[in-house]
Amino acid sequence: MRLRTGAAAAAAAAALFAVAGCTEQTTGTGGPEGTTGGSAALAAAESLPVKGRAPKTGYDRDRFGSPWADTDSNSCDTRDDILKRDLDDAEFSDGSCKVASGTLDPDPYTGKDVTFVRGRSQVDIDHVVALSDAWQKGAQQWDPSKRIAFANDPLNLIAVDASTNRAKGDGDTATWLPPNRSYRCVYVAAQVAVKKKYGLWVTSAEKSAMTRVLSDCPGQRLPTGGNPTQAPPRFHAD
Repeated sequence: MRLRTGAAAAAAAAALFAVAGCTEQTTGTGGPEGTTGGSAALAAAESLPVKGRAPKTGYDRDRFGSPWADTDSNSCDTRDDILKRDLDDAEFSDGSCKVASGTLDPDPYTGKDVTFVRGRSQVDIDHVVALSDAWQKGAQQWDPSKRIAFANDPLNLIAVDASTNRAKGDGDTATWLPPNRSYRCVYVAAQVAVKKKYGLWVTSAEKSAMTRVLSDCPGQRLPTGGNPTQAPPRFHAD
């Protein structure tokens, strides 16, 4: 089965789009739909609370639940939801859910086309705000349901070039930005939106970096949407 889901690179740089389960959507380089206009992203960045980075003590991926849990109950795991949203020419191995192949056209982080083939993929699903970064800026205080929701929220997820994503690690805006400069405003706005939605704080250096990037694009909109901030009670985390 083939599904055309692509959008032009210019459109991807202007806005982010949301996933609503395994249904066809017009997308390009990923991200959540629903925005507020004007200088909302810059204003939101300026409103984020500033604290020091907490110790990483106690962090483990399992604290955020099983990877790619189907928290939106659409019978597709989160990874396939995001692949379906973000890939061009997606093909499926089981009808309309399990993505077998497709293309990032282009990859938002590098601006280059990247091919996805299940089992030998060059595509990762990135947490725009890394789980470890979240842990050190408030998530260690959350209940497990909120951490599970955070790890599977489409607002915080995007399909990207795997090697570039792994170079990012758990970096925040102060320590890592996409090599593709034309995507940086969109990327930072997404980080701001996620941190604001979940009540995470930022370091002083991080806030300075966010406002510096967004000051160069004062019309950048703030992404909204995604899933609720509490996962259904059937999901559990360590």
